[in-house]
Amino acid sequence: MSARVLVVDDILANVRLLEAKLAAEYFEVVTAMNGADALEAVQRTRPDIVLLDVMMPGIDGVEVCRRIKQNPATQHIPVVMVTALDQPEDRVRGLEAGADDFLTKPVNDLALFCRVKGLVRLKMLTDELRARTGVDPLGLATSEPVAEQVSGRIMVLDNRVAPAERIRSHLTPRHEVTLVADPQQTFEAFGAAHAGFDLIIVNLDLEGIDGLRICSQLKSVETTRQTPILILVDPDDHQRLLRALDMGVNDYLIRPIDRQELQARVATQIRRHRYTEQLRLTVRSSMEMAVTDALTGLYNRRYLETQLTQLIEQSIDRGKVLSLLTLDIDFFKSVNDTYGHDAGDRVLQEVAGRIRGSVRSVDLACRTGGEEFVVVLPGADLTIAEKVGERIRRAIAAKPFMLGHGSHLTVTASLGVSSLAAEQDTVDDLLKRADRALYRAKREGRNRVVPAAA
Repeated sequence: MSARVLVVDDILANVRLLEAKLAAEYFEVVTAMNGADALEAVQRTRPDIVLLDVMMPGIDGVEVCRRIKQNPATQHIPVVMVTALDQPEDRVRGLEAGADDFLTKPVNDLALFCRVKGLVRLKMLTDELRARTGVDPLGLATSEPVAEQVSGRIMVLDNRVAPAERIRSHLTPRHEVTLVADPQQTFEAFGAAHAGFDLIIVNLDLEGIDGLRICSQLKSVETTRQTPILILVDPDDHQRLLRALDMGVNDYLIRPIDRQELQARVATQIRRHRYTEQLRLTVRSSMEMAVTDALTGLYNRRYLETQLTQLIEQSIDRGKVLSLLTLDIDFFKSVNDTYGHDAGDRVLQEVAGRIRGSVRSVDLACRTGGEEFVVVLPGADLTIAEKVGERIRRAIAAKPFMLGHGSHLTVTASLGVSSLAAEQDTVDDLLKRADRALYRAKREGRNRVVPAAA
């Protein structure tokens, strides 16, 4: 794995030791000897992760971490605190400052590479999502204590009653904790849950059950793939720990479990999960905006052209029928001229809603511009398409459109219908035939459905 690591420590021997270990694993290493230089290096080199000593003269590691996490340009960079302090409250202090993790001196190679690789993978995912959105929609870290900011829904998978109850007592009442003893219930709970869990805690030492297999299944099932997993392992269980991390487990705790460390790691995982989920939602929203008409919520012309080409090819390859409707609101210009553009927008939105309510979920309803709409009907021949067009026409004409302040307006629409006629048909052929039929409907008196000439 190639990534840039910033190592910060005021003792040169410590810097050189970590630098050598990381370089041997093909990481690019940048170093700093104090807090001020570390903050400058973060801005200058934009590392993928920071290994930060806690005890330094001047600006200590906790303050450096806090400043990194308060800066919107750098707050997504993972920070791992490296400390010689071994008291639980001292270890957790780094996490509560906004750090993503911690390591205790002397640094264990297994812990070092597991933490660094895991956090770098997360950073790469975050960078990809941030690049797609173009914005950072949610601050991941602030100067407030991590453990006091979040609450979430947590599933604890453990078929031993006493350890499971102990975990629950450590996490409640801040979090909603569900204890599950049967692995099959895990997937049932996810399937039945209205909102998913924010974290799954798995005890690898399940009685009669392979904990690693459960982790593998959780990472392979769609409903749980993106949910972070925190495992509980014995101090000497290095082999299973490595395998778990390789399969995508997000974090681990070594027994005996310290309450403060558990709370801090749970809070960190929930925050990361919320952050990446928000980024995913932003990406999805951006993609929807690119193919959706902002006013009506129907698909736009760009999406129509892309999808219609594929639908025509699929229909021809499979010997299936396909039809489309073109629709134009009658005398729409007079609506804008008489009642104003706000009223015209309400009419367009209501027409879109009536179209949507008159077609199937597999049909493709689009606004192509102004008062013009197109509906693609896969699997429908010309006769069926005419009936659908008539259903849409009646839905538009039957009920007045409310314009606000008690005023209303009767609106009608004219429709043209065309169907695939030959294997050589293109998008333009289909649309042109439907448009010619639409013009005929206009000439013949409007508020009617006209099929394309054979």
